[in-house]
Amino acid sequence: MDRFFKLKEHGTNVRTEIMAGITTFMTMAYILAVNPNILSAFKSGATGLDWTSVFLATALAAGVVTICMGLFVNFPVALAPGMGLNAYFATVILTSNGAITAPIALTAVFVSGIIFVILTVTKVRQMLLVAVPDSLKHAITVGIGLFITIIGVKNSEILTVSLDTTTDIKAGFTPLPSYASVFGLGSMHNPNVQIALIGLILIAIFMVIRLKGAILFGILATTVIAYFMGYVDLGVLTAKETTWVPDFSKLNFAHFDFVGMLNAGIITVILTFTFVELFDTFGTLVGTANRAGIMKNREEGNKRVGKAMFVDALGVSGGALVGTSTVTAYVESSAGIAEGGRTGLTAVTTGVLFLLALFLAPIAALIPGSATAAALIIVGLLMMQSVKEIDFQDMVVAIPAFLTIVMMPFTYNIANGISFGIVSYVILATLGNLFGKNGRNVHWLMWVLAILVVLRFALIGGE
Repeated sequence: MDRFFKLKEHGTNVRTEIMAGITTFMTMAYILAVNPNILSAFKSGATGLDWTSVFLATALAAGVVTICMGLFVNFPVALAPGMGLNAYFATVILTSNGAITAPIALTAVFVSGIIFVILTVTKVRQMLLVAVPDSLKHAITVGIGLFITIIGVKNSEILTVSLDTTTDIKAGFTPLPSYASVFGLGSMHNPNVQIALIGLILIAIFMVIRLKGAILFGILATTVIAYFMGYVDLGVLTAKETTWVPDFSKLNFAHFDFVGMLNAGIITVILTFTFVELFDTFGTLVGTANRAGIMKNREEGNKRVGKAMFVDALGVSGGALVGTSTVTAYVESSAGIAEGGRTGLTAVTTGVLFLLALFLAPIAALIPGSATAAALIIVGLLMMQSVKEIDFQDMVVAIPAFLTIVMMPFTYNIANGISFGIVSYVILATLGNLFGKNGRNVHWLMWVLAILVVLRFALIGGE
């Protein structure tokens, strides 16, 4: 192990690496409960995806891709279906009125993964990262955080959305006339609201006392309390749908519909998956590489980050192949790095634990949707922290960043936020240059992206 992972060279040992891997797993294991709930529309099956199949896909994709990251890149970063993109995935299906099915959406993710491979191999991916200003990158992260939060408060029924005083919208935000939209606070007598608030309080307390795996332990503790409240059915532990031995026949392997994807015309969806993942992964990989000291040798560090990007790109298509949304590098990996993880042995340890979790489906199925909704709200908070990196005193970057942030949750669409941010930045930065005040150099690729956005709205509208 020392020779393969170069442990001594990185100033670490087997025990430290394994403990770091366990720590990383504990901080991100919540995805095993949250992702199946989101992609199966909180166990209702409204998206056309089965809860068990998504659970198997989540654990399998996270385990295999993370192990590959450790073995082939020697990088202490774990991967799993990404928060935000999984919510966007479900929203696209639920708000398409049947035009986009689960196989079509999975095909879109698969294609975006192929695009990533091409962009990575041709170095275009790195070029795009230079073209888009840091302010928009941070704004995208913040906007997705708010997008996740609004899903959490809506699915827990803390937030109510109605056509009138009697009709609630459950599946998603339906386009309404401005005078007809009614947003309100849910009833405190609603068990779903009570469970979500309990979960929110517990996770917050655990985070304040710096308990490792605060989100996971918060979800588990909330589930225990929900059981004593009478809202958890232990029958799921013996149900045929959630067996202790993985039933891979339920896996949606290669559940694709290429013809349907072409007929549905979801180019915008594919580009959104590609665009958001592009910045999310880069920020996570570079940030964790810096924390692990990998970037001290700039040339070697860049080479390893490049290899990590390639594994990440393959993971996107690989995740879609087994039936889950976009797989991406997790910022929670920094928890393991903080524990001393410096090599791929940390990632391999985390990956093995995800594969072992395949045998824990019944326990994950016990967790009520409101408990995972509380986790969504907290994850939104963590993503909001990037807002401090945006200079709101400089209007050239402040206005595009603001539009990026608010358009995501308020229009219930990640792509809309990115679109408004890109176009407004190109316009304002160019005008600033013309008038000699607060100007910015606008990369030619930003002009290409802005033109594509305008064509998107002009040709296919804002849906």
